[in-house]
This record gives sequence, C-alpha cells and structure tokens, in this order.
Amino acid sequence: MPEIHARRRAALAALLHENGVDALLVTDLLNIRYLTGFTGSNAALLLHAAGDAKTLFCTDGRYTTQSESEVPDLERVLDRASARALAVHAAEQGYGRTGFESQHVSVEEHENLKVRFDRVELVRTPGLVEQLRVVKDEVEVAALRAACAAADRALAALIEAGGVRPGRTELEVARDLENRMLEHGSSGISFESIVAAGPNSAIPHHRPTGAELNRGDFVKFDFGATVDGYHSDMTRMVVIGEPADWQREIYDLVHRAQAAGCEAVQPGAVVSEVDAAARSVIADAGYGEQFAHGLGHGVGLEVHEAPSLAAAGVGTLSAGMAVTVEPGVYLAGRGGVRIEDTLVVRDSGPELLTLSTKDLVAV
Repeated sequence: MPEIHARRRAALAALLHENGVDALLVTDLLNIRYLTGFTGSNAALLLHAAGDAKTLFCTDGRYTTQSESEVPDLERVLDRASARALAVHAAEQGYGRTGFESQHVSVEEHENLKVRFDRVELVRTPGLVEQLRVVKDEVEVAALRAACAAADRALAALIEAGGVRPGRTELEVARDLENRMLEHGSSGISFESIVAAGPNSAIPHHRPTGAELNRGDFVKFDFGATVDGYHSDMTRMVVIGEPADWQREIYDLVHRAQAAGCEAVQPGAVVSEVDAAARSVIADAGYGEQFAHGLGHGVGLEVHEAPSLAAAGVGTLSAGMAVTVEPGVYLAGRGGVRIEDTLVVRDSGPELLTLSTKDLVAV
C-alpha cells in the first residue's frame, strides 16, 4: 500500500512545516511502520518537509529484500547504525532545523545524535507521528475490524467446545483462548490474556494462575488479537452455572454503565465527559469506589495509545479515532465485572468492532 504510506508522510510533512522544522528523524519502529510499511527490527527514517524526493529510509543488510518489498517508494541506504547514518546524511546535505522523537530517545542517544548531526540544528519534536496516528484511516480500521473478529471467533469457539468448565485452571483456559485466536486469523496476542475466576475476577489486571475454575464463579476474559500490526481489546464475562442474585445485579449495573459510555463516544465529545457518562451510572448506584480505573483508551498499532478516556483525560474525540469503553465494578474477595468493547468514532454514531454478546453468558 505505498499510496497509503505516501499520504501519511505527506500529512507529516505538513506538520513539519507547521512546527518550523525542515526534517524529522523517525526512530520509533511503530512510527516507521506507520509511515513506510516496514516491519523489521532495525530502521530509521529521515523525512523531509519537501516530500519523498528528499526523504531517506535506512535499515541494515539483513532486511535488503524485505525493505525492497515493503518500502519500494523511498530511497534506501543500508547501515546497521541507521539513525547515525541518517544524521550524517542530514549534516552532509546541509539540512536546517531537524526534529527528533525525543520521547523515544535516551539521553545517551541524544548526545550521540548531536555529535553526528554536527552543523544541523537538532530540536525536540515529540509526538508528531502519534498526532497523526490517533485518527485511523480506513485501512487501519479494516485491520482493527479483522483483529476484533479473530477475538470474537476465538471466544465463541472456546465456549462452544466446553473450554470454560470446573476443574480447568485459569492458565489452561488462557492458553486455549490464545491458541484459538491464532487459529482464527490472529498473528499474535495483543497482550497477556487475562482469565480471572471467582475472587480473582475482582482484580482488574489479574494474571492467570493455576487456580481452578469452580461452579458459581464469575470468569473474566480480557484479551485481544493482532492483525497486520493492529490490536483488538475486549472484555467479556462468563458465569459457571446459574448466576447468583448479586452477580446479576453487578453485571446489569456495569452493562448499563458501558452502554452509557459507548453512547457518549461521539465526535467532539470531551474525553473526561465520556468517562463521566459511564462512571456516574456506577457512582449513583453506590459503587463509585469500586471503579478505580479510567473508562478506556485508544487502540491501534499499540494496544494502549491516545486518547485517554479518563476523569483526568484532556481533549476531545474526533471521527476516526479507535477507543475502548471498559467500566468495571470489583468486589474484593467476591468477584468483579468488566465489560469492554473496541469502537471507532463515527459522525453517524460509534461503530462497534467487538461483536461478542454482552449478555451474561452462563455455561
């Protein structure tokens, strides 16, 4: 998709003009993938505000063939020390003010770059590529949609096969789920899957253990698949056997809060107000202290990226952003509920990408 990457680089070149820099040294591999399509483990990109004719891509000899295929539309050089090679090029070509991704560069790396850039004025320009990445194009949304579908299919297959049953451990169920995601189109997991049974479901980020599932347990699944580098993120609840009254009560409360949060995901919405739309439902029911994390986050090439849907979050939503909505109530020693979806902000209302049922599933 060279044309897609060219459009992204053109948008970044416009940002460089706005920020008064002549070029940007891109060293973060996810940002390089976003701008070029390159998926290797070593690369740097020197993107010039004048456009692709003066933009240079660098990787090392291990990726000669791969880079020819993935980055066919940029001039390429081969050097193991990719950032250093591009710094030398910028100095030799007499580049003016050149930005660098200061949020991704260590102090030592910065000192080395200053020496290599020599006559070039090196300036901090954090977050320029991320500023573009926060709004997804339709190619990105398609990848997100496919990742969510892989996760949906995996969970359905796990439940249909009887994989959630007394006697299995959290670890066994987690590995089963992860294998099924691979079988249904995922290239890998987005993060270590959370399978939390019984009292462990009250721990928001519980790591699966050898604890066995028992009749009467809530079982919380928080997991995601990856397709073309893009991540899904979803949380669903299962109860083993007939749900108790308290389980139905808490589940229904979180379900209502999650619906309110999803409804608030609209272009122009203030992120803190989206959080408040869901949080107020839980707080009004007397469980505000049992919902101690933010409502959601952006998702894309990283499973956690901007924007942050939280009480302290800053900014507004724009069409094309992909976010999660994931309220929860956690009762220590008893169990907890979280319901999470991945959605895309649309002018016509949010597009739901995670399609697994949000009814409380009893197995």
